Amino acid sequence: MTSFEDFLGKAPEPKQGWSLADLGFTAHFMSQLDMDELEQLTPYRISEIQRSVVVGMGASDSRPLRTPHKVPTSAYGVGDWVLADHTDQIIRRLEPRTELKRRAAGTGVSEQIMAANVDVLFIVTSCNDDFKLARIERFLALARDADVTPVVLITKIDLCDDPASFIEPAKGLMEGLDVLGLNAKDPDVVSRLAPWCHKGQTIAMVGSSGVGKTTLLNAFTGRSDATQEIREDDSKGRHTTTYRSLHPTVNGAWLVDTPGIRALRLHEKSTGIEQVFDDILDLASQCKFRNCRHENEPGCAIQEAITAGELGAERLERWRKLEAEDIRNTETVAQSRRKSKAFGKMVKNASKETDRFKGRDREDF
Repeated sequence: MTSFEDFLGKAPEPKQGWSLADLGFTAHFMSQLDMDELEQLTPYRISEIQRSVVVGMGASDSRPLRTPHKVPTSAYGVGDWVLADHTDQIIRRLEPRTELKRRAAGTGVSEQIMAANVDVLFIVTSCNDDFKLARIERFLALARDADVTPVVLITKIDLCDDPASFIEPAKGLMEGLDVLGLNAKDPDVVSRLAPWCHKGQTIAMVGSSGVGKTTLLNAFTGRSDATQEIREDDSKGRHTTTYRSLHPTVNGAWLVDTPGIRALRLHEKSTGIEQVFDDILDLASQCKFRNCRHENEPGCAIQEAITAGELGAERLERWRKLEAEDIRNTETVAQSRRKSKAFGKMVKNASKETDRFKGRDREDF
């Protein structure tokens, strides 16, 4: 049987100088292939997704790939591994190691794949009005849902008189969370972030427009993409990145750049919320009553911690809001599934009636 090392070794010499291993193809993906697929299909890592275009990056070259009939490009994420045949038709998507997902924009229940096979999530914000603890907490929950390591990058410290007033509150959001204050234009920014950017690893970068994501992308890749100025009245930026894409970095890692995200809707039953707010859940387990609402009940450990200055009331309210949203999301998805199941049952019954009708003898009429 062909070994993992033999398979990587027999790949043609890549034009870009990358092997499948350089692209992040590991034993996790190799184990999903059978012998026929090894011989007849080619692995590609999706490096770019636009509305109707999927670009795959392989060991020999990069090329546009055709999605299967009636399968939208949204079924894939940047960073995904897929198998394609000699006509550049995607045959199937390989099971990802990790998957960053969110609820799609609007009021629907569909999910959107933000990135796949990511090791580290850089959550980028800045020392101005863009800085919002609630938004950082949402991104932290997103990362923990996917079992991805989050790192908070707070940019524009060179334009701030007191960077610690931003950095310290962010550090308090989750135990062991790495938070760095940066000037994205500093020459040493890549070396400062090197501990999270090992060769073959994949980093995704999220945050609002105007916080310096493109500047960081330029530093990591050696490119010179144009950046946009932010509006001085509200510190909001203009979109520089308009679609998700995968970029090689100067130290051998891969970086997924995403369009600016201000509103993040978590998908159903977010376990990441529990991990981000484990301090509150630990306190809740110490309340006198199991059905404590953490308002004014006697023996409420959470209210006692707030009174003692050990927990901020604002953090409790942010947790309540996310928990309520999570419950709504789960209920909405459940309702959608019930409706879909009921509709499917109705169609099935109608089909049976039609078949019965067609099978009856004409003289019955």
